[in-house]
Amino acid sequence: MTETPAARHHREQQAGTLSTGSVILLPDGERTAEIHQVEVEQDDFGAPALVLASLSGGGTLRIAVGTSVTVVGGTPDAATRLPLAAAPPLQPAQASEAVRATDEGQEQPGAEAPSAPAPAAVVVPPLPPVPPAAYGPSEEELALIPAPDGTPESVVEAAAAVHPDAVGVLLLTDRLSKGVNFKSGSCLKDLTDLAHELFITLKDADHALAVADLLTVLPYDGNPGRWASVEASLALASYICRQDGQNERAAVYEKLIRTPENQETDPFKARMAAKVRQRSLNEPNLYDKEIFRSIDNSNHDAEREWRLLRLESLLFLRAHGGSETIGMTELERRITNELEAVRS
Repeated sequence: MTETPAARHHREQQAGTLSTGSVILLPDGERTAEIHQVEVEQDDFGAPALVLASLSGGGTLRIAVGTSVTVVGGTPDAATRLPLAAAPPLQPAQASEAVRATDEGQEQPGAEAPSAPAPAAVVVPPLPPVPPAAYGPSEEELALIPAPDGTPESVVEAAAAVHPDAVGVLLLTDRLSKGVNFKSGSCLKDLTDLAHELFITLKDADHALAVADLLTVLPYDGNPGRWASVEASLALASYICRQDGQNERAAVYEKLIRTPENQETDPFKARMAAKVRQRSLNEPNLYDKEIFRSIDNSNHDAEREWRLLRLESLLFLRAHGGSETIGMTELERRITNELEAVRS
């Protein structure tokens, strides 16, 4: 004897309490189906409003949360796939068009089968642009930097002869006159200090530029200690030439100071180095805390030393054309203020 759904044990249950595995009586009142998955949609106020019951045989029932559903005990009927949505009836004109499209879509003898649609192309995002390489100056541009008048020792002694009473110049000259060794980091530091002493303290731009040019023509060797002295001399020489109206010569120094920027050949490392370099230009160390601390302690010697370091940082920024945070006009103003402060 065949058991009918009506003969099975059943009970009424609200749709909001249905769960996976429940066997319910379908809306036609004749078939049953097992619930495979239950999802609850909420209304605009956040309250449960609609139950989406996915059936094991396929299809989905949309039931209001408060609707009573007949839950049947036992096994469900044979799997029945419910339509997801009933299609509206076609109008006569639409029906004729559908028949014509069906006839045209039938494969004719000897006709080629329609090709399968091509797969969607994979979109690969482009790599970030590689920062432009900072190429060095040409031979014609390097010719704008005059050759030293004599040996390095004679250039140093000529500068010292003009300022016989300058103690700082005499101390540096005494060490350098014994022999200038361009492989020695301490010797390069003495030359840089001498150039800054001549320009900042004694306002002797000509001899300061002559001493600085002993370093500006040195090639980049990858040694950070030695290059720091060369870099400081390049920044000073660039500023002196800009103040003197020698813009073309100053541009050569500004190209030379960027020599380390075109050493990296790997695009990824070049991009990372450019980011780090730009960050250092945007956030330079201007020794504000140290200077304010020296002012509070009335330590004028320490204040002057910190201001000299700040001036070197500003000259370095000036040789790089400023940064994203400090423009050229502001740089010129700050350099002028620092020169007045350390010369007073």
